[in-house]
Amino acid sequence: MGGMQGFGHVQQLTDAPPFAEPWEGKAFVIGALAARIAGTNLHAFRHAIERVPPREYLVGYWNRWTIGAQIMMEDSGIVTDEEVRARAVRLSGRDVPEPPPPTPHKPQMPSGGPGNLRPVETSPAFDVGDRVRVADLDPTGHTRLPRYVRRRSGTVTALRPAAVFPDTAAHFTGENPQHCYTVDFDSRELWGPDAEPFRLSIDLFEPYLEKAT
Repeated sequence: MGGMQGFGHVQQLTDAPPFAEPWEGKAFVIGALAARIAGTNLHAFRHAIERVPPREYLVGYWNRWTIGAQIMMEDSGIVTDEEVRARAVRLSGRDVPEPPPPTPHKPQMPSGGPGNLRPVETSPAFDVGDRVRVADLDPTGHTRLPRYVRRRSGTVTALRPAAVFPDTAAHFTGENPQHCYTVDFDSRELWGPDAEPFRLSIDLFEPYLEKAT
């Protein structure tokens, strides 16, 4: 939720089962397989979840997984919303005509290999100990840059392996691998002087960062 919506403290982890209801386990399987069925990737799945209508998004975690999987498969022409609705009606015991099937149009983006780690020929622009500022970016599509760290300054504390850039891979415009860094922020830098004092570590890709002045 990007630390923006005021839902309070994060709930503590417990030893409760991962799925409170059987349908939640099915939702996990659907979500895990949807990207393969749709010919997409993890980043496109995250982008689909971001497009779940707000009222449905707030129902619960596995609800948005299910709807996000449907959105991703709609994007690839695997299923239509009309087909899903007709299936729900038939499961309720009523009869409705079968909607016409869509024409599949899966994205065609070549992959540099399995997983998301990739080599980058250029040297990292930053090193451990560097002060950096998060750029004032406002992308229209998918990004892994949290809104609440934009225009804020922090310190690089670790260099992470270079990886596929989610901002382009989610839209199938290329893997565009980038260096990645762990950046530590003071909570008061992010949320003002009255914030509970702590350090927040976030992994950020190089295009999100610039040298602090």
